[in-house]
Amino acid sequence: MGGESALLGCDHDVDNDNHDVDNDNDNRSPDDVNHGEGIAMSRRLSMLASFILLLFVVVAGQSAYVQYFHASALAQSAENPRNNTVSSSQPRGQILAADGTILADSLPVGTSGTVFQREYPLGSLTAGVVGFVAPALAGATWGLEEQYNSELTAHTQPAQNFEQVLAPTTSADNVQTTIYPALQKIAQVAMGGQDGAAVVIQPQTGAIMGMYSNPTYEPEYLASPSYSTALSYYNKYAKNNANGFPPLGLVATQQIFPPGSTFKVVTTAAATVYQPSLLTKVYPSNTNFYLPPQTNHKIFNSGFSNCGGTVQQMLPVSCDPGYAHLGVDLGAVALSKEANAFGYNSSPPIDLPSGRPIVSNAYFPSAASLKYNVPFVAYSAIGQGNVRSTTLEQALVAAGIADGGTIMTPHLMAAIIGPDGSLIRKYADSVWKKPLTKAQASIIVPLMRNVVVNGTASGIFLPQDQVAAKTGTAQERNLTQTDDWMIAFAPASHPTVAVAVMMPYQPKSNFGATVAGPIIKCLIEGALAIQAGQPATGTSSTCPS
Repeated sequence: MGGESALLGCDHDVDNDNHDVDNDNDNRSPDDVNHGEGIAMSRRLSMLASFILLLFVVVAGQSAYVQYFHASALAQSAENPRNNTVSSSQPRGQILAADGTILADSLPVGTSGTVFQREYPLGSLTAGVVGFVAPALAGATWGLEEQYNSELTAHTQPAQNFEQVLAPTTSADNVQTTIYPALQKIAQVAMGGQDGAAVVIQPQTGAIMGMYSNPTYEPEYLASPSYSTALSYYNKYAKNNANGFPPLGLVATQQIFPPGSTFKVVTTAAATVYQPSLLTKVYPSNTNFYLPPQTNHKIFNSGFSNCGGTVQQMLPVSCDPGYAHLGVDLGAVALSKEANAFGYNSSPPIDLPSGRPIVSNAYFPSAASLKYNVPFVAYSAIGQGNVRSTTLEQALVAAGIADGGTIMTPHLMAAIIGPDGSLIRKYADSVWKKPLTKAQASIIVPLMRNVVVNGTASGIFLPQDQVAAKTGTAQERNLTQTDDWMIAFAPASHPTVAVAVMMPYQPKSNFGATVAGPIIKCLIEGALAIQAGQPATGTSSTCPS
């Protein structure tokens, strides 16, 4: 019994213990229970808040990337649906000429007044510069239409009052250009449908007064809302013509050619900067050729005539043997440095799209590549061999001499104008290159003036125009054709206009003076008339009216 009592007593104790535990649980206060549950709930809320905060950081980061770092690329992307439809659902801003002529506009079509189509009133006359927008071709753009797409596309305008703060207005800005349609027309008519390019610059500002190229195209077909119409025209005119130039392009800035004797201006500048004594050196004048070292190939003068003397005597008559000899005396380093100083091997920072090859670099061989090739130094000095230039670059060479040794940044935009006519932004002039001092440039001006007075360009210009110029006739295609050039500026005493004209692949009997000369004559007369506030008809009966 005693053992049994002991066992029963043990069981009794266990039961009591269990009973006590149960009592402990049963006797917890509501506050204790709520406290435990609150801790668990707080932990879950903390995790949820952290997750939400992380999502917020991700969203904020993505928003910053889209709105600030990647906004420009997205806004201009052809895959942006707004760019694909903007030309039909909302009007684009106008592109205007320097005289206010409308170059590109968006006009309503149909009766609803809510559908717009891009129109180009001057068509092919300004197409190379103005470009196009093709909504049917995924919003493809070109030229100024592409360069200033963000301004020309409808966007939120700055608020002018509290009401516009609450309800922002959306519209497009307009682009005022530096282009004068009259100069475009002069170039178009004077070229007579032949391939070529002309560039007219205001030297003191870099403003492009005229830039015309053949071949060209009619942008209205590309602006058509019809996919088949736009695509058919694009496929036809995107192909190169017989001379290898695409009509949907701009010969003035894209195509490069040997500049011929117009490059002698740069060679003269190199002598002025690096070896001024060579300006007065007398080169043989009783011969019609120069034989550079390391070769048996003679460099003959045009027409096999004798020429020579000092630079003052050789530049007006464009003496090839003498200038080839001068180039060898200067050496590759001086020639290369001065060519680069004028902008060769650099892309002119003109306001045309940089994401595609609209603007090509002029090319001059490096000093290292010419170091052991003296004959190529001689040919490079006269703008032959491997030297290549765009029409724009040669116009900048002329402008650099005209502006006292300074080349201003070329530009096509004069101002961005708001939809209410207010000035949003005006182009700020800037210096691009400074190849010469004013004193050095003043040495070259009278030499170029003598090209007109008693040299290769004599008899082309009117005396009152006071033109300084340099002709160029570069051999092409195995000496069977020529690239005919002329660069010029006027008035020579205080230049306000500089021009370059290039007519490629001419018959070998043609020359820069005879082919490019008459075109430059009319462009200079027209530009000077515009600057004087007169009609750009020129003063010669031979110039287009």
